[in-house]
Amino acid sequence: METLIPTINRLQEVFLTVGAEIIQLPQIVVVGSQSSGKSSVLESLVGRDFLPRGSGIVTRRPLVLQLVNVAPLKERLKIENGVKAEEWGTFLHCKNQIFADFLEIRREIEAETERSSGDNKGITPEPIYLKIFSPNVLNLTLVDLPGITKVPVGDQPEDIEAQVQEMILSFISNPNSLVLAVSPANSDLATSDALKLAREVDPDGRRTLLVVSKLDLMDAGTDALEVLLGRVIPVRLGIIGVVNRSQHDINTQKSLEDSMKDEQAFLQRHYPSLASRAGSRYLAKTLSRLLMHHIRDCLPDLKTRVTVLSAQYQARLNSYGQPVEDHSATLLQIVTKFASDYCNTIEGTARHIQTSELCGGARMCYIFHETFGRTLQSIDPLGGLTDLDILTAIRNATGPRPALFVPEVSFELLVKRQIKRLEEPSLRCVELVHEELQRIIQHCSSFSTQELLRFPKLHDSIVEVVTGLLRKRLPITNEMVHNLVAIELAYINTKHPDFTDAAQVSASVNSQQAEALDGGKRWKNEKVAEEKAYAAGFGSPSKGQAINLLDTAVPVSRKLSAREQRDCEVIQRLIKCYFLIVRKSIQDSVPKTVMHFLVNFVKEHLQSELVGQLYKQALLQELLIESQDTAQQRIEVAQMLEALKKANNIICEIRETHLW
Repeated sequence: METLIPTINRLQEVFLTVGAEIIQLPQIVVVGSQSSGKSSVLESLVGRDFLPRGSGIVTRRPLVLQLVNVAPLKERLKIENGVKAEEWGTFLHCKNQIFADFLEIRREIEAETERSSGDNKGITPEPIYLKIFSPNVLNLTLVDLPGITKVPVGDQPEDIEAQVQEMILSFISNPNSLVLAVSPANSDLATSDALKLAREVDPDGRRTLLVVSKLDLMDAGTDALEVLLGRVIPVRLGIIGVVNRSQHDINTQKSLEDSMKDEQAFLQRHYPSLASRAGSRYLAKTLSRLLMHHIRDCLPDLKTRVTVLSAQYQARLNSYGQPVEDHSATLLQIVTKFASDYCNTIEGTARHIQTSELCGGARMCYIFHETFGRTLQSIDPLGGLTDLDILTAIRNATGPRPALFVPEVSFELLVKRQIKRLEEPSLRCVELVHEELQRIIQHCSSFSTQELLRFPKLHDSIVEVVTGLLRKRLPITNEMVHNLVAIELAYINTKHPDFTDAAQVSASVNSQQAEALDGGKRWKNEKVAEEKAYAAGFGSPSKGQAINLLDTAVPVSRKLSAREQRDCEVIQRLIKCYFLIVRKSIQDSVPKTVMHFLVNFVKEHLQSELVGQLYKQALLQELLIESQDTAQQRIEVAQMLEALKKANNIICEIRETHLW
C-alpha cells in the first residue's frame, strides 16, 4: 500500500514530460476562502515554512505539491540525487536544481508566480510543480489553489471571483480527486464557500474531507464540538479540527514543532474527547490513508484507461506513417494505392463504402438508368408538333403538285426534328458522369488514401493529373454521343424490323387511296369540302376588291377535312413508332459510349498517366514534402505513446495484492 502514492507521483511526472494531462490521476485538492488558513495547514503537513505569505491573494497559481518520505540522512545507504541535506525540494521548471533552503523555495514560488501571472495579483491556471523530500512527511500529493475571494484588489480583473471559482471547479471536478475543504472555526459553516463548491461536484460527500481551522480563535464561551462531531453539517470522509499558527507566531519565527506541541495541548484542554482524532499529525495520517485507499480503488480504471489510450494513440501514429526514406518507392506506392482505390470505388469494391449517399459506380448506374432513362421516357414523341405543322410539312414536300399519297419526305423531315431532341439529355448524361468521376477524386483523398494527406503537394498534383485526364476525355465522349444522334439522323431506316406498325399504316393508307381513285365522285366531294374548308379558313374577298395573294395570312387553326385528319394520323403514328425505336437505341447506346470512352478509359490509363506525369526525379523531393502539421503531430503522438507505455509499466509494477 505504501508504494501507491509514489506510483501516482511517477505517473504524474511521466505525463508532465509530454505536457498533457490526458488521464485524471488521484490527488488531494485543497480548497478554501482567502485567509482561511490553507497555507498554515499545508505547512503543518510539511513541517517547514515554505509558502508565500502576505495580504490579499498570495497563492495565484495552482501548486502541485508532492511529499516524498525519505530516510534520515544518517540512515541512508546512499546519497539520493547527490543531496546531503536532511530535507530538500525540487521544481519541475528548475531541472537538476536542488533547493535545500526552504526560504529559497518560497522565493522561487514567488518568482515563478510573477513570471507567469505578473505582479498585479492576477491568477493563472498553469500549475507550479514542487516535490519535497523529507523524513518528516508522509507520502502525499496535494494541490494548493488560490483562495476564494469576493472583491478585486489592485489591478485584479472585475471577474476575479468567477475566475477563481472556475479554476477550482476544473480541479475538483476530476472524479479521481479528493477535496480537502478548509473552513475557519470562527465563521458559520453554512456560509462556507469551500463546502459550497465541494457540494457542487460531490453532492454525496463521498470524496470530501473538511478541515476546521483556527479552533483557538473562537469567541469565549463557544466551541466547535458539534461541528467536529458532524452534527451541524455531516461530511462522509470526516471532519478534523486543527490549530493554526498565529501571525505573532509567524513573526517571531516560532517553529512548527513547537506549534504542534501547543496544538496538542490546546486540544487536550478544550476537546479531550477528540484530541486523538484532531490536529495536524492526525490530519497528515488521515490524508495519506485516504489517498492510498482512493488510489487503490481508482487503479483498475486507470490501468484500463491507459490501455485504451495506448491503442488509440498507436492507431493515430500508424495513420501518420513513417518518415520518408525511399522517395521513389513511396511515390509509386501512394500513386498505385490511389489508382486502385479510384477504380475500386467505381467497381463498388472499395473498403470505405459510404452509407449516406450513392457514390462511384453506384451513382453512375443511377444516372444511366434512373436520371437519363426517366428523362428520355418523359420526352413525348409528338411533343412540339401540331396538326398544322404536319400538314404544312406534307404540302411543302409535294411542291406545286397536289398530293395523291402521303409523301415520305415529310415523315423524314418531322421525325428527324423529334430525334434531335434526344441529343441534349444525352450530353447531360455525359456531364453528370464526368462530375461523379471528379467527386471520386475527393472521396479517395478523404477516405481511402489517408497517407496521401501527409503530402499536400503530391495530393494537389494527383488531383490535377486526374482532373486533366477527365478534361481531355470529356470532349471526345461528347463528340461520340453527338455522333450517335447524328447517325440516327443520317439514315431513317423504314425497313427496321421493329417498324412493323408503319407497314400496317402504309397498307391501310394505300387501300384508302385506291378507293379514292375508284370512287371519283367521293373524291370530288372531298375535294369540294376541302376547298370549302380552305375558303372558310382564308376567307372570301369582297366583290370588286383587289387581292394580293402573297399577303394572305396562314390560318393558325381550322377544322381539318377527313383526308387531312387521315394524313396527320398516319404521319403521327409513323413518327411515334420510329421515335420509340430510336429512343430505345439511344437509351442503350449512350451509357455504353460513356463507359467505353470516358469511364473505362480513365480506369485503364489512370495509373500510367499518374506515373508518367509525377514519377520524375526532379519532382520527387518536392512532391513528398510533409506538411508541418503532420510531422509535428507524429512527434507529439509518438511522445504521448511512449509516456503511456511508461505509465503502463509503472502500473504493472504494483503487485496484484495492492488492488484489493
